[in-house]
Amino acid sequence: MSVVLLVAVLAFAVIRPRGLPEAVAAVPAAAVVLATGAIPWSHAVAEVERLAPVVAFLAAVLVLARLCADEGLFEAAGSLMARLCSGSPKRLLGAVFGVAAAITAVLSLDATVVLLTPVVFATASRLGARPKPHVYACTHLANSASLLLPVSNLTNLLAFTAAGISFTAFAGLMALPWLAAVAVEYVVFRFFFASDLAAGADGPPMPVPDRKAPTFVLVVLGLTLVGFAVTSPLGIDPAWAAFGGALVLGVRALVRRTTTPTALVGATSVPFLVFVLALGIVVRAVVDNGLSSAVSHLIPTGGTLLALLGLAAVAAVLANLINNLPAVLVLLPLAASGGTGAVLAVLIGVNIGPNLTYVGSLATLLWRRILHQHDTTADLAEFTKLGLLTVPVSLVLSVLGLWAGLTVIGG
Repeated sequence: MSVVLLVAVLAFAVIRPRGLPEAVAAVPAAAVVLATGAIPWSHAVAEVERLAPVVAFLAAVLVLARLCADEGLFEAAGSLMARLCSGSPKRLLGAVFGVAAAITAVLSLDATVVLLTPVVFATASRLGARPKPHVYACTHLANSASLLLPVSNLTNLLAFTAAGISFTAFAGLMALPWLAAVAVEYVVFRFFFASDLAAGADGPPMPVPDRKAPTFVLVVLGLTLVGFAVTSPLGIDPAWAAFGGALVLGVRALVRRTTTPTALVGATSVPFLVFVLALGIVVRAVVDNGLSSAVSHLIPTGGTLLALLGLAAVAAVLANLINNLPAVLVLLPLAASGGTGAVLAVLIGVNIGPNLTYVGSLATLLWRRILHQHDTTADLAEFTKLGLLTVPVSLVLSVLGLWAGLTVIGG
């Protein structure tokens, strides 16, 4: 029953009939597993307590990203990309990669998918470039470029908690995997979209509005990142640094009347936060009723390179079967006994693996909806072929980077 409910929740999240939020299915499913005794109340409470700090962190980062968008940060990013490329689609792809990788790392993959993708659409069209390579880069980098910092992805926040390391140690160990994943994606994209990058769109290029980067916002973001690094070694939840950054920009926006309290609350995406908590309860019910023991037989043990590669591969496959968020909730408790390396190998698998299929991550599903809003569709065969070219190589090289980091830094 727990498995059936989990599948139903994920199917609802994929389809989202009438645009209803994911929580519409997840909350009743959580109520059913509780009412039927599929999960004890004590386990459900423990799961909510485990996820609550992560969800609070996510809420603060979502508000921070929305306020940055309101201040014109993403329009400034579009202007920067246009200046860097000088009308060349190939250089534009490089600019998109740089901007998307940075925004994903600092403001989370949701910011790249929701806020940057429309800007990339507009910038490519105005410059006379075919949007497809640049827009596909947004969704791929939203997943694979989210390896760097704990704040880059909800899965990172969960792994960061399970690994029990500092913010700077996490970033240090994941720097090489992040660089490897981004580099592989760029090389494959240049080859895969060669014809699109060599051709232009119909019509002459149009001028791109020149927007200057909002200095105050960049300073606040920089101080927020410093706050993440400082609070972690002191035993203070990094969520407080995120709240601090959001508070500064939020108060400034309210004083200047560029936002409202209602808009700030809406930016937290409360239905999605509730969905995460409810999904956690349903996944815990599945784990308690046999999935944990079944998957444990597939989990390699030890800290060898081969074991790390096996963990990443299992995580990538499971992410494409049940979505990366449930996959990381299932695998982290099993991998935690293997130490920091095992936890981070799982993270590499659940972050890079979703580039293989539409259902691998919620970010990809959201990206598809944004494409539809721009009267564009993503071809399933093309998406899958691109994933087959990028995912296996990215996984192997990223795990090699992690193994090298563990050897040098330790963990």
